[in-house]
Amino acid sequence: MSNKDPVQTADAPAAIGPYSQAIKSGSLVFLSGQIPLDPVTMELVGPGIEEQTQQVFKNLSAVAAAAGGSLNDIVKLTIFLSDLNEFATVNSIMAEHFFEPYPARATIEVSALPKGAIVEIEATMSL
Repeated sequence: MSNKDPVQTADAPAAIGPYSQAIKSGSLVFLSGQIPLDPVTMELVGPGIEEQTQQVFKNLSAVAAAAGGSLNDIVKLTIFLSDLNEFATVNSIMAEHFFEPYPARATIEVSALPKGAIVEIEATMSL
């Protein structure tokens, strides 16, 4: 039987559905997709891709820390964008938060995201 330990922190938005902020299983941590919600107000931050992406990385960082790691322990990211034309901007912001070797990554354009967000990012971390 595999071990499955939930990760929870008040420093990131509470789950808005039946899921955990992250699940730790062995040395792997699976971080649920984060949208740009302020963890205190549970409201979306600013309308622009820059503000929203920065908030998403803050949220991911908080969940990673609660699991005993940091963004630098992330081995895989999946980025969901409502407009793939924002790809270069998201790349630039990502470069502020990660160092080489960068995590593996996929970026996917989607028709909509929860609460009207324009970016969501999920991650897998190895501790």
